[in-house]
Amino acid sequence: MNEFAGKVAVVTGTTGIGRAVALHLARQGASVAALGIDLAANAELEKTATAESLILAVLHADVSVPDNVQSAMVAAAGSFGGIDIIVNAAAIHPYGDAETTSFETFMRCMAVNVGSIHLTAEYGVPEMRKRHGGVIVNLSSVQGHACQSGVSAYVASKGAIHALTRAMALDFAPDRIRVVSISPGSVRTPILELAARTFEGEDADIESVFERFGAAHPLGRIGEPEEVAALVAFLASDKAGFITGSDHRIDGGLTAGIGLR
Repeated sequence: MNEFAGKVAVVTGTTGIGRAVALHLARQGASVAALGIDLAANAELEKTATAESLILAVLHADVSVPDNVQSAMVAAAGSFGGIDIIVNAAAIHPYGDAETTSFETFMRCMAVNVGSIHLTAEYGVPEMRKRHGGVIVNLSSVQGHACQSGVSAYVASKGAIHALTRAMALDFAPDRIRVVSISPGSVRTPILELAARTFEGEDADIESVFERFGAAHPLGRIGEPEEVAALVAFLASDKAGFITGSDHRIDGGLTAGIGLR
């Protein structure tokens, strides 16, 4: 199946959900440029893509830096002939409240999690116009809807993604560019592993902690990156052609109730 044959996708983030999305779209026939700052993760993704003979270029980039994003977009469009899909999955997750989180940490979180979305649009939308349309998928979080304590920078960034998605959907609709967001619950990613070690210590049994995290979700488990990637693919496909400006939760029912049993 080559649902995305002839399409060009740019994906930010080469670990966790970003990695899964890049591989999923490439396996469905897209030409993919994956942008990541983690050299080890970049190398691992490149190795996997090569082993599967996928059209997937891995570009080293700090997606919060304008020059890095501009260069990557130019490279992607130049190599593959344009840009049709942008998936913004890169994120960092600092811990702390508004008193204990330094301003520098807060701003870094906003720059990576939200600023990168602005930058990929700034340099990617002109390329999409040349192709007479496109799709932008922004990865937010259930914590943009309801949050834990002690994660003020992260939740501020994820709430901002919801607002920015709506604004971009309206602004770019005349260009036939659809913009949506996705809000996952707990998903097996390096960020969730960081959460496990933050709350349980460096020697924590990660799988046991993941089981406890999963128990908080009505479906009784955490999600897998590939499940989120499948939702991204649907929203980026022609099947979702009348969907824009909306957020889509994939959270095992986590935000459906009020936490009382």
